[in-house]
Amino acid sequence: MNPVLRKYLKEAEGTTLDFKQSVSSAAKIAKTMVSFANTCGGVLLMGVRDNKTLCGVRSEDEKYMLDMAAHFYCRPELDIEIIEHEAEGKTLLEVKVPDGADKPYFAKDEEGKWWVYVRVNDKSLLASKTTVDFLKRQQQNRDTAVPMGHIERGILDYLSKNERITLQQICKMFNISRRRASRTLVNLMSLDVVRSHTTEKTEYYTGV
Repeated sequence: MNPVLRKYLKEAEGTTLDFKQSVSSAAKIAKTMVSFANTCGGVLLMGVRDNKTLCGVRSEDEKYMLDMAAHFYCRPELDIEIIEHEAEGKTLLEVKVPDGADKPYFAKDEEGKWWVYVRVNDKSLLASKTTVDFLKRQQQNRDTAVPMGHIERGILDYLSKNERITLQQICKMFNISRRRASRTLVNLMSLDVVRSHTTEKTEYYTGV
């Protein structure tokens, strides 16, 4: 087995690595691809079971599905790199997904709807509107000078004394709309004084 495969198989699935037996759906694989592109890039290793045993793939069929996922199920399209490997008489595909230059990236689901996903540990999770707006702000390279009003100062003061805060808590504490609370969080995240944490249940925010 070559050193590249050996290195991947020694690692656990995580923020930048995902094992797949095969491509059963272009929509499902696109979800993983955009989660990598919206976070920090990553590698899909095709032809590997979750327990890291090798099952191999039918390379041409898989390449076609991967190309379809990257170009027709991702928006903007993703420029992936596919490297073919042979191990134990089986064909594996190393699919490199770059850290996206045009975030946020959307994946089309089976019903034709477009969604933004981010990578959290070994999962591809649906991004909140606040996270999507933050990804947009990052790409716009706007001046992030923000007037520190009582809401901004209040959030930072709360986080200096507490571990985390949610959007709902901010709305209730300051009697403001979700839209205004979200916009305030995007500004604070852009200043790198607040960090978002996406989970399967909810999203929360901590001080940096």
